[in-house]
Amino acid sequence: MQVLGVSGSPSSPSKTALAIGTALDRAAEHDDVHTELLDLRGYDLVFSDGRDPADYTGDTRTVIDRVIAADALVIGTPMYRGGYTGRLKNLFDLLPNDALAGKPVGLIATGGTDHHYLAIEHELKPLVGFFRAWAVPGAVYANNTHFSAGTLVDDGVRSRLHELADAVVTFARRMPRDAAGATAPEIPRKAAAEA
Repeated sequence: MQVLGVSGSPSSPSKTALAIGTALDRAAEHDDVHTELLDLRGYDLVFSDGRDPADYTGDTRTVIDRVIAADALVIGTPMYRGGYTGRLKNLFDLLPNDALAGKPVGLIATGGTDHHYLAIEHELKPLVGFFRAWAVPGAVYANNTHFSAGTLVDDGVRSRLHELADAVVTFARRMPRDAAGATAPEIPRKAAAEA
């Protein structure tokens, strides 16, 4: 099983990537689970322009293919002004509509304070739902006080990240991928509109 962590953080070092890494380390403790962190900062993604996702090349194609190939995902982002990053938004704009169908997705968000805690519920879960993926219950939010000198120091957050990772793996093993609900209506892409 391939569990892909996706970090939408523009920062380096990144508290978000650190939290995702903690969850991925736990997921990798399960038998036959392979993990990988896809840090979007390291890729030159083009801005979505409405074309068919199959027509993208280079880093954009690589990232799309890695998301599609994953059996489950752990997606994390810092929250700015109550929303996820533009970097993560662009990734979701690039993905085919069925890229996440039936896949469990663990959600992680970070912020300076707990001010944006509910953005997970109002921003990320509906986004994952649009793609017919399963938002695993028990998303994790961490604020600046949970980190010190580039380390996650809060045992409660670490424990919740471990629980989230365990749930993602369990969900991926037990839930059939075809249990993704009704398919979305066909959405014309730019290339189709120009034909």
